[in-house]
Amino acid sequence: MASVVALDAAIVGHPRHLYFERRLKAALAQTGRHLQFSAERDGRFVGFIKARKQQGEFGRAEPALLLESIAVVAAEQGRGIGSALLARLETEAQRLGIGVIRTTASWRDHAIMEFFDGAGFEFSRTMVLECALRHNRVTAHNGDATVAPAHATGFSEAEVGYGVAAANDFDARDRFDVRAFQDGDVDEIIRIDQGVVGRRREAYIRELVEEAMGDSAVRVSLVARVDGIAAGFVMARADFGDYGRVEPVAVLDTIGVDPDYQHRGIGHALLSQLFANLQALGVESVETSVARENFGLLGFFYDAGFQQSQRLSFEKRVG
Repeated sequence: MASVVALDAAIVGHPRHLYFERRLKAALAQTGRHLQFSAERDGRFVGFIKARKQQGEFGRAEPALLLESIAVVAAEQGRGIGSALLARLETEAQRLGIGVIRTTASWRDHAIMEFFDGAGFEFSRTMVLECALRHNRVTAHNGDATVAPAHATGFSEAEVGYGVAAANDFDARDRFDVRAFQDGDVDEIIRIDQGVVGRRREAYIRELVEEAMGDSAVRVSLVARVDGIAAGFVMARADFGDYGRVEPVAVLDTIGVDPDYQHRGIGHALLSQLFANLQALGVESVETSVARENFGLLGFFYDAGFQQSQRLSFEKRVG
């Protein structure tokens, strides 16, 4: 790992021991999900590549490999080492039955743009959005107070008395019970996710919940409850270094609100608490990816203060 940290430091300008320690820890804990390869020439370390298997992030159904980082020693660049590392990753993708490799990069990084072009990557159909936490606009919206639907509680809305607060006079998260995942939440999260995406993704959700419970310094995951019933959830990762980024950035990869509770401010409440938790970790901004044609989700994120990122999304079909 020392050689990887040294190479990375030569590129970004300072060593990132903690980031690579966390990535190695995650790879050892989830060997079936992380791929990490190094390259040698004449017995000397000259480069590395690392990727992670995606199973359902950002609402996608197709499994993919997410290329997180690739680097080659400066004196060895231009000799095909990066291409060899990528070819090794493609071979592993084919072995796993995965047909696409995805990644993102800043449009200002001309060297990596040229590499991706030569390697056969193309623009993805997804947009990368970002939100600086100090500029977010997550507040309560106009509308009624939220109560559990009659079929979930046994009571009709007419039987429930509540006062309606004036719009924007409190933070969105104050309207609901928003808290970190607990052991008993997984089945309800699976239920909500199935209602949103239309298919059951039990293995994917259980894996994320286990990661959230096991390493809260990397994954920040929250559930919102109404009258004791889980109504929505959000999951984000704060790894502080993917894609060569040097600033603290979190990636929001999954958010869902039970269809029975949509358009009542729960999504904004989840984002509000998520942003507060991430700021406490020293994270400065949040990033996510949305399909270009998903106008409803794009509108939700724009309303919360997200905007189009300076990073672009790429993918390469393999096999």
